[in-house]
Amino acid sequence: MTEKDGVNSAYVAGFDVADLKSLDSDALKVAGMGYKQDLRRNYTVLSVLGVGFSLTNSWWGISAALITGIKSGGPVLIVYGIILLTLISTCVGITLSELASAYPNAGGQYFWASELAPRRYANFASYLTGCTIHPWHVFVGYQITNIFCFLFNCYGRTLPALGQITLWTSLVSFFVILIAVPAKAPTHQHAKFVFANFANETGWSQNGIAFIVGLINTNWAFACLDCATHLSEEIHRPEKMIPVAILGTVAIGFVTSWTYSVAIFFSMTNQDLSETPTEVPLLALFDQALNSKAGAIVLEALVIATGIGCLIASHTWQSRLCWSFARDHGLPFSSFFAKVDRRLNVPIRAHAMSCIIVAIVGCLYLGAYTAFNSMVTACIVLLYISYSIPVICLLTRGRNNIPHGPFWMGPIGLLSNIVLLLWTCFTLIMYSFPSAMPVEPGNMNYVSAVYGILVLIIIADWFLRGRHHYRGQVQRHDETVVIVGAGVQEKIMHEMH
Repeated sequence: MTEKDGVNSAYVAGFDVADLKSLDSDALKVAGMGYKQDLRRNYTVLSVLGVGFSLTNSWWGISAALITGIKSGGPVLIVYGIILLTLISTCVGITLSELASAYPNAGGQYFWASELAPRRYANFASYLTGCTIHPWHVFVGYQITNIFCFLFNCYGRTLPALGQITLWTSLVSFFVILIAVPAKAPTHQHAKFVFANFANETGWSQNGIAFIVGLINTNWAFACLDCATHLSEEIHRPEKMIPVAILGTVAIGFVTSWTYSVAIFFSMTNQDLSETPTEVPLLALFDQALNSKAGAIVLEALVIATGIGCLIASHTWQSRLCWSFARDHGLPFSSFFAKVDRRLNVPIRAHAMSCIIVAIVGCLYLGAYTAFNSMVTACIVLLYISYSIPVICLLTRGRNNIPHGPFWMGPIGLLSNIVLLLWTCFTLIMYSFPSAMPVEPGNMNYVSAVYGILVLIIIADWFLRGRHHYRGQVQRHDETVVIVGAGVQEKIMHEMH
């Protein structure tokens, strides 16, 4: 059998059919979706929650917004923006959880798009989804941290424990700062400042626009909620455990980020922290509150430790996504990047490539700081777009026309799908606005240019390479039937749901 028959003979030959009977139920589910169980299932639900929350890390993500948000909405932006984004992120979490429960696959969004889209468009929809993510002191620190996190992700056996460690590091740091800063602050702001003070120093004449353009900083507190889905093949019973990790991340994120923000705003003595000798506004805030440089450094060290945990989780997330996309030939040289190091239990080649890309993107910070910020903005919106593509396919196909997983919310799930699509359209437009007026080269938002360049790259790669080699819905289903047999495949999918 050859690829002309719609089946990749090399892939089928690489699958040990004789071992099918010895596979456990989780590995059989992976086989039923057309894949081999390449990674060991070392993660527990707490480990996956640890990685997921360590990446999202809402209270840590809001730390920068506490300072930048003062000029673009003030405390009102943060306090109420967190509530708004929690509601939206809950809808996003429910949407991702339903899909992860129905189709627990490390590919996440791009696999769901492939399964749910009409056959005629399935390959391109899946491919499109998979493709969408002094200064020199900062630059050197960026690259050193990138290498540091790369090394941490090279040993698969330690990653589940590391996920729990980073989770507890974040929570302990949060509680220490939450208690220490308000307790030691010499004075406290009144409630009106925290809950009703709106500031607009953006240059925008409309306060509503100022609020919206500042909202992108708060949005980072709930970014990357799909992280847990890409660990679906490294945890037992993923159809039940992944939704727990996703919604647990949203819940912990809201509690930590909102209480943290309120505590910090009550403890502020000087609202203008944008100009400090250290160029680290949060460190200046800690110094104000504690009146102790040593204490401020300790608290800042906790923030940095939490941030390192976030970056380690980010490398775990991006390596799994890169690897899963490569095994379906979604990347150039996919056969090289789809390999898993059996000794390390890590897709080391995909991990190395993603780290190299991170290092290259970091070079923008030196040459074009504005372009770097535009890339950061694009990351948020492109994530929402990657969530929206499989949702559009789901609604087009019909929510009741797919096998449901154990986590299925019915009408609430439908409402969540709609909210996600509306929010994606909103961010695509409003997050393209410049952050300040009047517009100058230094504050221009070039995110629209990023979208345009990315679309050109995706379309060019699709027509030159992707459409000829990408392993999409039809080919994967045909290979699955050859590997496990039609009857076994149907039984696997039935038992999974």
